[in-house]
Amino acid sequence: MRRREARSPSTPQHERADLPALADREGVLEELVRVICEAWTSFDAPRPAEPQLGEELAARLVAPLPEGPGDVEDALSDAARVLDASVSPSRPLNLGYIGSTGLEMGVLGSALAATYDVNLAVTAGGADLVEEQALRWLADFVGFPLAEGSFTSGGMTSNLTALLAARERALPGSRADGLHGRRAAAYCSEEAHHSVVRAVEVCGLGNAAVRRIPLDDRRRMRPDALDAAISRDAASGITPVAVVATAGTTLTGAVDPLDDVADVCGRHGVWMHVDGAYGLPAAAVPETAPLFAGLERADSTTVDAHKWLGVQKSCSAVMLRETGRLRAAFGHEERYMLHEGDVPNPVDRTLEYSRPLRSLRLWMALRVHGAAQYRIWIKRTLDNARHLTGLLREAPDFELLHEPMLSTVCFRHAPSGLRDPDAHNLRLAREMQRDGRVFLAPASVDGRACLRACFVNFRTTARDVERILPVAREVGGRLVRP
Repeated sequence: MRRREARSPSTPQHERADLPALADREGVLEELVRVICEAWTSFDAPRPAEPQLGEELAARLVAPLPEGPGDVEDALSDAARVLDASVSPSRPLNLGYIGSTGLEMGVLGSALAATYDVNLAVTAGGADLVEEQALRWLADFVGFPLAEGSFTSGGMTSNLTALLAARERALPGSRADGLHGRRAAAYCSEEAHHSVVRAVEVCGLGNAAVRRIPLDDRRRMRPDALDAAISRDAASGITPVAVVATAGTTLTGAVDPLDDVADVCGRHGVWMHVDGAYGLPAAAVPETAPLFAGLERADSTTVDAHKWLGVQKSCSAVMLRETGRLRAAFGHEERYMLHEGDVPNPVDRTLEYSRPLRSLRLWMALRVHGAAQYRIWIKRTLDNARHLTGLLREAPDFELLHEPMLSTVCFRHAPSGLRDPDAHNLRLAREMQRDGRVFLAPASVDGRACLRACFVNFRTTARDVERILPVAREVGGRLVRP
């Protein structure tokens, strides 16, 4: 990269009219492209160890606020080294959490969106059409009858958006007047994501309003218990606001029986929301599509494209089956943001004001790769989970804790003579994260500490899967030696 010419220190900083511009834009971009290409190459295979920052760089990261200008090349180099020494979900054996997988098209979309910095609070011209098309494509891919929707900052915001719309339908006027002593409840399974609880809290209902419904033997919400809970609340004068079914729990990947849940919601006239942040893309794969029967009956659903669809954070979507519910929950009139007649501004359908064009990442990925390729990728990750499950069944020193429905597998290292399997597996998870070859997360299933692997990365191969147990056995063996 070409070095920039030094500026004369004699000119006061506040008098430099060209201060925001880089002196060598092309050179900076060339260096950035080199860094990105190196990163992409490093994502193609597992790493032998996790790199460290180094003492000099670590010291710079605790330095005070710089008063004067710095060198762009140095800043870019340090940023690249920091990120390379950070935990990245793009790596093939980063299986601990449900993260993005670093699709190249998502990087390009992110760069373009950041460059133009479009704001979707108001009409943004062509960007509005991209947003609408990306929503339609996403809805078509998973099989949801979209009437309206929006891209958001993440699953938490998407779930909250849907529940605020549900609250306004169940408790008309609550947006303006509050609850005024009215009691309400929301329902989800015992293993629903905590974002549901947070959303209920932000809605003003309080987390005591959350009804955790027991699980069946497949770790799914029990429709009979849901029906009984709604009936009890209705008889007590408590308004059921929404039922949140999960299409792929974070812990084990279980998919609630959506059709049966829809029957219960229909009988009681309750809003049905499907939290599909992680698992909903599997509805597009013939092998797992039957698990999602009844999705089309839901009032709303969410999906995080920055999980199983591979694009970078954050790119989540909330989709509704009926037009007008979002405007009822969020529409408003302000003197600084006037309406064209009765046509709503985009912000009238969302919780967020400054909203970037997050959908561009997914739009570009779908445009370039196509739905068929995505189905192949998702099927491959499902196969990886089945492959690991088979290896666990054949390994006498490991224990499988559930039958996977999607691509999440929870298991334990259980060598003979182990005195405290819970403490051992928690310690093993942390040691494997430090080791860096295979990144797994600690978890707890039915009170038993375990290791958790989730396959959403299209880069992970069957050969990569076969490295998991040997590494866990090696690291675990070191922990149990006297």
